[in-house]
Amino acid sequence: VHLVESGGGWVQPGGSLRLSCAASGYRYYNYCMAWFRQSPGEEREWVATIRPDRTNDITSYADSVKGRFTISKDNAKHILYLQMDSLKPEDTAMYFCAARGMVLGCSPDAIADGYWGQGTQVTVSS
Repeated sequence: VHLVESGGGWVQPGGSLRLSCAASGYRYYNYCMAWFRQSPGEEREWVATIRPDRTNDITSYADSVKGRFTISKDNAKHILYLQMDSLKPEDTAMYFCAARGMVLGCSPDAIADGYWGQGTQVTVSS
């Protein structure tokens, strides 16, 4: 299983970024995927999860990003996205994508025990 994040960078407060996570090496459709972030000296924080359902994917968000961030995925391209709008300085962190088979659970703790990418840095400052 191979996950590669991209799309990070510097942005001013109020701006937007879209992160991507290219996935390969597993049956993409049967996996729950999530974004996490971590700032220096801080604990890792769960950001958002997307999991397959019979008709639509189900998404969930941390309260700190709800209404500003959107998780989605392109099943044909095997890419996970995180659209980040109305960014704040406190969103500055290294962002990681993670994946785990649905049968093993889709809670943030369960996904955190799965596969991880190398991360992409997001910096929000003026």
